[in-house]
Amino acid sequence: MGLVSPNTVTIIGWDGSALSLDANKALASATLIVGSDRLLAAVPISEGATIVPIQPLATALETIAAHDGEVVVLASGDPGFFGLTRTLRALGYQPKVLPAVSSISMLAARLGEPWDDAAVLSAHGRDPREAANAARALPAVFVLTSPDYGPAQLGEDLLGWTRMMIVGERLGHADETITTCTPAVAVARKWDDPNVVFVVDPTRRDLNRRRLTSNQPAATSGPIALPEDEFVHRDSMITKWEVRAAVLSRLAPRFGSLIWDLGAGSGAVAVECAVLRAAVIAIDSDPKTKEVIEANALAKDVDVRVLIGAAENLLLDLPMPDAAFIGGGGLPVLDAVLTRNVPRIVATYAAIDRMTQARDTLMSAGYEVEGIQLQSSRMTDLPAGGFRLVAINPTFLLSARKVGLQ
Repeated sequence: MGLVSPNTVTIIGWDGSALSLDANKALASATLIVGSDRLLAAVPISEGATIVPIQPLATALETIAAHDGEVVVLASGDPGFFGLTRTLRALGYQPKVLPAVSSISMLAARLGEPWDDAAVLSAHGRDPREAANAARALPAVFVLTSPDYGPAQLGEDLLGWTRMMIVGERLGHADETITTCTPAVAVARKWDDPNVVFVVDPTRRDLNRRRLTSNQPAATSGPIALPEDEFVHRDSMITKWEVRAAVLSRLAPRFGSLIWDLGAGSGAVAVECAVLRAAVIAIDSDPKTKEVIEANALAKDVDVRVLIGAAENLLLDLPMPDAAFIGGGGLPVLDAVLTRNVPRIVATYAAIDRMTQARDTLMSAGYEVEGIQLQSSRMTDLPAGGFRLVAINPTFLLSARKVGLQ
């Protein structure tokens, strides 16, 4: 694709307010104007200018590349914020950008809400799973929606999580509306385009502290694989920290991912995944674990969705995870996970025969499998001085990746 000469493309952002003098000059001299029907109807168009719809985008870009003359591209809000500036620069252009207020900034202003400590994601032209998982995990998330993934689709992905959705429709227009609702309500109604959504966890919407250390979704700077006494647990039903460190390295929890913790027990693995900004669902068959897991999550200021019941009965209706950890429940839980074709599976076993059966099952299901035995000895002080080493029971760890999947 040939490129026009430098500085012949101007991107004009529009937020419903009057255009600047520079924007009006660019429109007046443009011989090609590209934009959506909504934006083309909102700005003055010079006589003789060729009008091209922005969609399909590939066709619009080809038209821009072939054009000899001044080009104006119309965009919503700030074109440099999840907008067309990145696209055009990637093609070799050096566009002049005349930004307006972004829809994120506008919705935050309408709410009187700071947003320097909220995560911001886009579901426009990309896989929306990252945006959904961020909204499941974090206390404050703005989502730039798309016609294919709007408030109804986001609401469906948030069912089961305690969240409120604040939807700004047609911000900057005379008929703009702002609606606060639950995910269930968002699913049940239609929404006007364009719109943007602010998802908040009402239990953690505390403006007296920063919800993130910055507007970047970085994980905690503290240690991982915390000692067992950092968690509430019953009868030592907790994955030892040495094993947890290996499990976390294989699960690779990160911002925008979803992790299942099955046979969660104390929820230590689930909580540490959540601290690393992953969305997490913890499942255990013992009703007593729910209170324990939620207490551990609260202590670390994270959200873990806890389900009580047999994993074999619950997994079919859950959103697809990036990885699943099987800490309890044995081989039936593994069989249930395999029915969902989960990309990565990490499992721990105390008995070598179960580990062997699990390895064979995973390999038969098309997984590449790594296996290790973890055994450590901890230094313990002696009353008379010095120390001795106390052995921890060995654990077998399997890490499996579905062949052909990321």
